[in-house]
Amino acid sequence: MTIYPKLIIDALSQVRYPGTKKNIVESGMVEDNIRIDGNKVSFTIKFPHETDPFARSVVRAAEASIKTYVSKDIEVNITVARAEEPKKSEPILPNIKNIIAVSSGKGGVGKSTVAANLAVALATKGLRVGLLDADIFGPSMPKMFHLEGFQPFGETVGDKQLIIPAEKYNVKMLSIGFFVNPDTATLWRGAMASNALRQLIFEADWGDLEYFILDTPPGTSDIHLTLLQSVPVTGAVIVSTPQQVALADARKGIDMYQNDKVNVPILGLVENMSWFTPAELPENKYYIFGRGGVKRLAEEMKVPLLGEIPLVQSVCESGDEGIPAVIDTDSVAGRAFAALADRLVEATDRRNRELPPTVPVGVR
Repeated sequence: MTIYPKLIIDALSQVRYPGTKKNIVESGMVEDNIRIDGNKVSFTIKFPHETDPFARSVVRAAEASIKTYVSKDIEVNITVARAEEPKKSEPILPNIKNIIAVSSGKGGVGKSTVAANLAVALATKGLRVGLLDADIFGPSMPKMFHLEGFQPFGETVGDKQLIIPAEKYNVKMLSIGFFVNPDTATLWRGAMASNALRQLIFEADWGDLEYFILDTPPGTSDIHLTLLQSVPVTGAVIVSTPQQVALADARKGIDMYQNDKVNVPILGLVENMSWFTPAELPENKYYIFGRGGVKRLAEEMKVPLLGEIPLVQSVCESGDEGIPAVIDTDSVAGRAFAALADRLVEATDRRNRELPPTVPVGVR
């Protein structure tokens, strides 16, 4: 009897692999190396797992099938190969525990002020904190930290040349503002801005951080998508004023993170400029932008209200002077930012207990 490969393949098509309930030929387990020498047949069966519980029984069944359907006198030699288990991908920013995106639906609501004071407030509690000014076209952190003249330098860490962040108030901070002329508009296309942002994230020596605060640009843009695709954002904090026009845009910001393709948890909302308190009348509150708008939005969207920050002159002055308001722990604003940091830590801990770790999203 003449033996040829199709006879062997047809016989092996009768052998099913229990793991898939398909035969081993259609499962692609029979390697293309069938050798026939007289009545001797040899080939390889490759199993999908490095440790496969069905390997021995499948090999016996393959030998029996050839003897049954081709010839009982055939000498069968089967080599067993096992697919290598896929290597686990390296974790992204493995030394950073929580990545918090501070966002706003529109500009002018004090998002950067909240991000800066939040970072400093967390650091004053003894936490290791990093702050990335991700607003490529309107960086404000150099001024808020009084670091306008800071020039980052590189240092060899292991086998890589990394940017060393500025450090002030125990917060590590980087901004594109350190690399561009502050008096010149940054005329970059989206791809250039995204590449610059990735460099600030992945080519910097951030060290071990418990909180990495991302001060994102207002609105929704390429920069947001770059962040969401590049790093596993633990959760988002949305900043808004009580005005209806700001709340309408805040809803869009919330929707961006809650979109099915993104699915980043909203840790809570922050109402900035909740009321005006004159320095000479610290007990008085004037709700010049409306009252309770963000609280109602939080209830509507079923997310926490993390804090209400008053509009006081000292917040503006401290930002201009590069001294975050939270440094003055006795001030109304300082106490408000400190309380905000406490609630953020609680919300982050709750999110980490109740939800799985986040991964970069696949937005196109």
